[in-house]
Amino acid sequence: MLISIFLFGAMVLWNSNQNLFDLMVHGDIEQLLVLLEENLAYAYLVMFIVMVVQNSFTIIPLLLVISLNIGLFGFWNGFLWSWMTSVVAAVFIFISVKYLFQSKLTQRFHPELVERVEREGFAYVFRGRIFPFIPTSLVNILAGLSTITFRHFLLGTIYGNFLYFFVLSLIPAGLLSLEGDQFVIGAIFVVLFTFFYVFKKVYNKIRNDKKLTRTREEEEKCSKTLT
Repeated sequence: MLISIFLFGAMVLWNSNQNLFDLMVHGDIEQLLVLLEENLAYAYLVMFIVMVVQNSFTIIPLLLVISLNIGLFGFWNGFLWSWMTSVVAAVFIFISVKYLFQSKLTQRFHPELVERVEREGFAYVFRGRIFPFIPTSLVNILAGLSTITFRHFLLGTIYGNFLYFFVLSLIPAGLLSLEGDQFVIGAIFVVLFTFFYVFKKVYNKIRNDKKLTRTREEEEKCSKTLT
C-alpha cells in the first residue's frame, strides 16, 4: 500500500516537473541549480525522487545527482543527503521487486546472474556499489529477485555507497585532483583503508555465520537420521 502511494506521488511530481527532469537527463547543472535554489525544502524532495529514479533505471548519471546535491546543500549536507537517499531508494526498489514485480522480472534476467547474487550475498552487493561497472539499478533488481537476506543487502548498500559516494563527492567539490593538498589526499587514503578493513571484518563474519549455519543444519539432519 505504501509503495503504491509513493509510486503515485512520484509519478505526479515527475509529470508536474517534466522540464526539470529533462534538464537532468541533459545534464544542465547550472540551470537546475537556478531552478532548485529558490526553495531548498522542495529541492530536498525533488532530489530524493531523482535518487529513486536513478536507482530504478539509471537514466540519470549518479555524478550529476551528487553534484547537484553538493551545489544545493553544500559538501557535507550534499554528500550525506546523496548517501542516505541512495540507501532508502535502493531498499525501496529491492522490496518492490521482491514483493510486487518478481514474477514479471524473473524471466528477463539470466538465472546465472541471480544465482551469483545468492552465492556471494553481501560481497556482491558491496562490490557492485563501489565499482561503477555494474549499474545501480541492476544490483537492486538482481538482489530483489534473489534469496539474499535484507540484512546483507542493506549492509552492502550502506558501506559500499558511503565509500563510493564520498569519493564521487570530492570531484564536484574540486578536491579530487592533482592540485589537492596533502591533508585531503591523506584523508582519502584513511577513509579507503577504514572501509576496506570494515568490509573484510563484516564479510568474514558473514561467511563464518553461513558456515556455522550449514554445519548446524547438517548435524540436525544427521541426528534425525540416526533417531
